Amino acid sequence: MVFSSITFLFYFLPIVLLCYFVLFKKHKNTVLLIASLFFYFYGEPKYILVLLFSCLINYVSGKLIEKMTKYRTLILVVDLVISFGLLFYFKYFGFLVANLNTVFSLEMVIPNIVMPIGISFFTFQATSYTIDIYKGEVKSAKNFWTFTTYLSLFPQLVAGPIVRYETVQNELKQRKNSKETFAAGVKRFTIGLAKKVLLANVLGELVAILAEGTDASILSYWIEAIAITLQLYFDFSGYSDMAIGLGLLFGFHFLENFNYPLIAKSITDFWRRWHISLSSWFKDYVYIPLGGNRKGIIRQCINILIVWCLTGLWHGASWNFVLWGLYFGVLLIIEKTLLKRVLKLHPHLARIYTFILIVISFVIFHFNDYHELIQFLKGMFGKLTIPLVSQETIYYLRSYGVVLFISLFAISPLGKQLVNSLAQKPRFKRIIDVLEVGYYFVLLFVSVSFLVDDTYNPFLYFRF
Repeated sequence: MVFSSITFLFYFLPIVLLCYFVLFKKHKNTVLLIASLFFYFYGEPKYILVLLFSCLINYVSGKLIEKMTKYRTLILVVDLVISFGLLFYFKYFGFLVANLNTVFSLEMVIPNIVMPIGISFFTFQATSYTIDIYKGEVKSAKNFWTFTTYLSLFPQLVAGPIVRYETVQNELKQRKNSKETFAAGVKRFTIGLAKKVLLANVLGELVAILAEGTDASILSYWIEAIAITLQLYFDFSGYSDMAIGLGLLFGFHFLENFNYPLIAKSITDFWRRWHISLSSWFKDYVYIPLGGNRKGIIRQCINILIVWCLTGLWHGASWNFVLWGLYFGVLLIIEKTLLKRVLKLHPHLARIYTFILIVISFVIFHFNDYHELIQFLKGMFGKLTIPLVSQETIYYLRSYGVVLFISLFAISPLGKQLVNSLAQKPRFKRIIDVLEVGYYFVLLFVSVSFLVDDTYNPFLYFRF
């Protein structure tokens, strides 16, 4: 079940909200727990046992780490081995077997293992919980059901953001539900739904059309590459917006996961803005324990490459993801050692430089076939015998020009800043307040209309 579906919007969510606000306060977590387990069961019936097993192992480990201080390191190691062992089996075992067959000319049967939805996300959340208990930064959950509610909370269960226990531990015990918070949640959810349905899905159609085109040009390759980048951004940031909005409906305040990353002034800045919860996880639980930047520049560069190799693998069991991660690792090293001062001197050029490199990165991310990737990159940089522009390119640019323009405008905070500045003036504030209601209503109505009429509604990050 995805948030951008009729089933979720008109059946699941209304029923959960009704039960949540009708029942007494002490039963609200029970409602969320049952709803979250049903939400996961609806999409992955048999793999709900994997989720519950992960909850049990990490809850018990957290309690034992607190109580058995003499063996706390051993308990943590066992917990991490089991948790990441599950992740490895479901996500990477088939990939390992396939590569062993290729390298050593073996004929082992490649297992057909279906990956549980969201296993990368809930594994990282669960392990951050036990590690934080080990470090003394949080206390263990009051009981198993409280921890299971945290780990299975449906707004962020299958695609993040990666919510750490310390962020919501107080709200799991006691949280306030107000009209203001609920209204903010509706607005945020609507924005995310519109990003997903009105922008990401339409951009996905453009990508599919250009990929099947018969009259390619250098411009068409660049339009497709930009569309791939924008689709990924609006798809994932839209889901994060919906998750944060749903959290607000139930009184939870999840941390931001995106902060206009496509206007970053450097690759370092980009990763402070893109998938913030994942970046901070790797920084706190891998990069800093490896030594971070405390042991000299050579060790720092090695640590960066390790982290970004793992970041790439986190996204999927495919070599293009490893290449994607190492691509960013190398760029980060170059920035830290050579380009740091230059990027600060030319901020506008820095944005252009960063955007181009980001677009290239998501081309690598998009293609898991090496030959298709090389062919696409050649097309982008004029290494194929194709024209600069073609009639087909102009046709699709005109057809999707409005969506591309809106998308490129929406990746910056300019619209938000303009509205906020006008709202500071009394004569405009009342008008903006009235228009705001209409704006969100129209966005919701049009988004739902698109869902009713359209069958193209993939969610890219479910595969992670």
